[in-house]
Amino acid sequence: MVRSEMETRDFEERVIHVNRVAKVVKGGRRFSFTALVAVGQKNGKVGIGLGKASEVADAIRKATEAARKNMISVAITPEGSIPHFIIGRFGAARVILRPASPGTGVIAGGAVRAILESAGIQDILTKALGSRNPHNIVKATINGLTSLRSRDDQLKYRMEG
Repeated sequence: MVRSEMETRDFEERVIHVNRVAKVVKGGRRFSFTALVAVGQKNGKVGIGLGKASEVADAIRKATEAARKNMISVAITPEGSIPHFIIGRFGAARVILRPASPGTGVIAGGAVRAILESAGIQDILTKALGSRNPHNIVKATINGLTSLRSRDDQLKYRMEG
């Protein structure tokens, strides 16, 4: 599968976590690697992917391809923040996402920061609660971002109800 130069250039890849895993076989242990990657266009689109391979580079490549397939759209204000406060949940992980005034920057830990910067969010305050597992933190962040509603969507929802 050949990609055009333009298609691959506008994506930003961020490796969130690489883990060595082992499979116990008759002769001992077989090691392989898993990679968790965030891919975004810095314009409100972001995806996460998980890849597994016997080499780190192959695992990252697989994760990147999976992330491009799992892209979501994120509601971002014109100032570069999020429209409202939200708590993303996944398993025991909770991620608090709060809008911030312009110039604040991305106040977030490693896994959350990678996703928010890939999405193009510039000003936000976050706090990860509960689990510190990168997989669960990432999924909680994605859960919070998909639950965000833009001001227009919120107004439409109120008018219908």
